[in-house]
Amino acid sequence: QVQLVESGGGFVQTGGSLRLSCAASGRTFAMGWFRRAPGKEREFVGGISWTGSSTYYVDSVKGRFTISRDNAKNSMTLQMNSLKPEDTAVYYCAAARAVGVIRRYEADYDYWGQGTQVTVSS
Repeated sequence: QVQLVESGGGFVQTGGSLRLSCAASGRTFAMGWFRRAPGKEREFVGGISWTGSSTYYVDSVKGRFTISRDNAKNSMTLQMNSLKPEDTAVYYCAAARAVGVIRRYEADYDYWGQGTQVTVSS
């Protein structure tokens, strides 16, 4: 069982930046970030392949968010720039046990972090 721990959430003003980190206790394959805004379903934000050579972002964050990973450290980061109030949510990192290509659906991920709050003020 792999444990995922997110860090780096916080409070920022519109236009600001935050960097989230996800530390895994063991080897993982495809990884992704999800978020749940108040009163909404959890949604996919973006993902990265096992090798890190491929990334995918939903339209609402494309050009503002960047996902990267360091397999030597079993870690993944989410750099968030130009933040907007609508980015306010609890952010979760997720990892797949054996799938290497990017996955967009919750059911495709086997491990989840506990979430970290990101709040963007207007």
